[in-house]
Amino acid sequence: MPIAADARQMQEDLARFRHDLHREPEIGLQLPRTQEKVLKALEGLPYEITLGKETTSVTAVLRGGASTAASTPAVLLRADMDGLPVQEKTGVDYTSTIDGAMHACGHDLHTSMLTGAATLLAERRHRLAGDVVLMFQPGEEGCDGASYMIREGVLDAPGRRVDAAYGMHVFSSLEPHGTFCTKPGVMLSASDGLVVTVLGAGGHGSAPHSAKDPVTAAAEMVTALQVMVTRQFNMFDPVVLSVGVLHAGTKRNVIPETARIEATIRTFSEENRQRMMDAVPRLLKGIAAAHGLDVDVDYQQEYPLTITDQDETHTAEKVITELFGDSRLSRWATPLSGSEDFSRVLAEVPGTFVGLSAVPQDADHATSPFNHSPYATFDDGVLADGAALYAELAISRLDALAAAGARVPASVPAL
Repeated sequence: MPIAADARQMQEDLARFRHDLHREPEIGLQLPRTQEKVLKALEGLPYEITLGKETTSVTAVLRGGASTAASTPAVLLRADMDGLPVQEKTGVDYTSTIDGAMHACGHDLHTSMLTGAATLLAERRHRLAGDVVLMFQPGEEGCDGASYMIREGVLDAPGRRVDAAYGMHVFSSLEPHGTFCTKPGVMLSASDGLVVTVLGAGGHGSAPHSAKDPVTAAAEMVTALQVMVTRQFNMFDPVVLSVGVLHAGTKRNVIPETARIEATIRTFSEENRQRMMDAVPRLLKGIAAAHGLDVDVDYQQEYPLTITDQDETHTAEKVITELFGDSRLSRWATPLSGSEDFSRVLAEVPGTFVGLSAVPQDADHATSPFNHSPYATFDDGVLADGAALYAELAISRLDALAAAGARVPASVPAL
């Protein structure tokens, strides 16, 4: 049976599994209930399972039964599993039962699709021309879970470095339902964090001249950061800086001792990322000095640029169009300003990242709430197609790698 048709027969089971995950979201690096569900889904399948030591990750290796290459090729498929500290407001009948936690970024769909692919691949084990590594990862949302798994050997889980890696991410808006999205090169921005503490001297609100007011300096810093971005950086190599936290004081007539600013910074080139690391502290320290204040600037490097391999992206596009037709593929002209720790994997091995629109079929993709919103709703209807794509990416790439390996002599005869 064609893999897409086989996957569609699993649709109800995948939706049921996804709903179970959605009802019990877990946050961060420790996801014991999620790990338990994944292990149960893999039970009885011929995978070699390794559990994370520092996290609740799951690495599952399937040994192919049709490898004839001198060096067995291997492909990695990744799904992240963690939720977000968001109070769900979607109203779906499988709404989160955990107060203050929600699968608002669709990682429950990723996990469900990869467990579906696990079954599809196991059923085709006899024809796999190499090994497949399934990477079930916790802690994508700001905890850098990919780094933990890389340190613990996920990229070398078959006994050698994997040859290619593929990840997928669903969206609750942006594209029409069921559209797969690709982009060779820079696909997602780098992400860094900024935490600023303006250090002043408190006093009475009626006598600011006898205090050192950090609030006015902090307000100037927020504005100056935006001006700096527009005046020091080329708009065709954009920088996005958004202040999400601005906090000071406890009472309106008390000048506080400190003010706090927290911001996220997104860049689309390594050059601009490095420039921001220099420019931001210089600007903030200058403003603080002008006001006679001190400032502590903590510039936190987070996720690097997500850069997809051009050949691997073309491979994914070919598989998508063969499985689902040209109408289901959208190649982005510009990157998305979101960030991903799958970038860690792509920095180590060739691979690509594929977007998939899970916008409800009756919703307007241009106005639907985006990922991370408490109203973000993801349609179960994409689960089977996502599982089929995961599986076919592994099968097709292993076939190509094995064919290429078969054309290379295993050894060179001595002269």
